[in-house]
Amino acid sequence: MNISKKLSIYLRLIRFDKPIGTLLLLWPALWSLWIAADGKPDWLLVVLFGLGCFLMRSAGCAMNDFADRDFDGLVERTNNRPFAKGEITGKEAMIVCAVLCFLAALCLIPMNKLTWALSLPAVFLALSYPFTKRFFAVPQFYLGLAYSFSIPMAFAAQTGSVPKMAWLLYAANTCWTLAYDTIYAIADKPDDLKLGNIKTSAITFGRFDVAWSMFFHFAFDALMAVVGIKIHANIWFWAFLGVVIGLQIHQYTQIKDRDRQKCFKMFLSNNRVGLAMFLGVVCHYIFQ
Repeated sequence: MNISKKLSIYLRLIRFDKPIGTLLLLWPALWSLWIAADGKPDWLLVVLFGLGCFLMRSAGCAMNDFADRDFDGLVERTNNRPFAKGEITGKEAMIVCAVLCFLAALCLIPMNKLTWALSLPAVFLALSYPFTKRFFAVPQFYLGLAYSFSIPMAFAAQTGSVPKMAWLLYAANTCWTLAYDTIYAIADKPDDLKLGNIKTSAITFGRFDVAWSMFFHFAFDALMAVVGIKIHANIWFWAFLGVVIGLQIHQYTQIKDRDRQKCFKMFLSNNRVGLAMFLGVVCHYIFQ
């Protein structure tokens, strides 16, 4: 196999053509950098966190496919992944993951020791998440913990401390992750039930899967409202929070019948939720 073909396989392994995971990881990091810096973040940190989010999400994808290598071929949405098609070995995936983690670690060089220390549990959560689907009833909660760790890291990098505001945002983002990844799990639910040894929030919540997804959306909204109160947010923040709620209501109208294609489309639409919340935060500081 020539180099270009192998590179193409590695890019598919890390979902290079599917940036949604990177974006969902990036938005909370950006909210945090802006809030931590009162609207004037260090632009080097913005670039480094953006690059770090891409690299760690890519490493997580490589580890996820390694963990699911015996199952992806049996699931409609994943049966074209490299492992499912026999195009890659476990050793190769681990090497790709290790290289990406090393490159992500290089992004930490200009940052302080507290940020370095916080990166250790962040990496552990990111790389261990794929295996929780074997034994943890709600692995989406674990994913929320992993996908939210950029928040305390952003505060630490920007201010040298991790205040209560960081943990408030951490809780909010964990709820948001539970909401959108439960929607994602609803799309895969028929295949996951056939496999029998995969656990997801959609399976655990049973016929209340849609209701719980919307509950977690509501919890996210409520916690972000508390954030708004604490930063004395102006009308722009509240207007964009209203946009977020509108987007979530639209998601409900599309997922309530559990159509697989619509659920997956609504999962992807959460990029707009993250963007709207970011615009609300940015506009709050611009128009103070």
